[in-house]
Amino acid sequence: MNIDYSICNALSYRTEGFTECVVVYDIACEWLINFFKRLATSHHLSIPDLLKKILAAVGKFHLSAHVEECFVQFSLNFLLGVGQVDGEILETLWSSFNLIARSARSMSKAHRREVYDDFFRDGNWKKLVGSSM
Repeated sequence: MNIDYSICNALSYRTEGFTECVVVYDIACEWLINFFKRLATSHHLSIPDLLKKILAAVGKFHLSAHVEECFVQFSLNFLLGVGQVDGEILETLWSSFNLIARSARSMSKAHRREVYDDFFRDGNWKKLVGSSM
């Protein structure tokens, strides 16, 4: 239920005019099976009307733990238009993010959010200036 709610909200945020999307989720192969049935029977879940196709994928790290049948159908390597991504970006950020999480724990909600935003902006800036354009 929580992942359905999260994905429906994400698919409704600034997606005007999109007709298809890719959802990368650790267990997308299981999640997608009855997703549209759950949408049809829910009074609270919805996706934009124009969105007709949802491609589900499993991140490369998590896909190796799945059964062989999942590999071809849910691998990011075989989805047309996806490019070369691993689908695991959040997991790669945790180790460095944990360094500031302890000190931010005692902050107010607004201050903690500012610290987190600054942390990720700084990381994005370092990636940008470190990349060759």
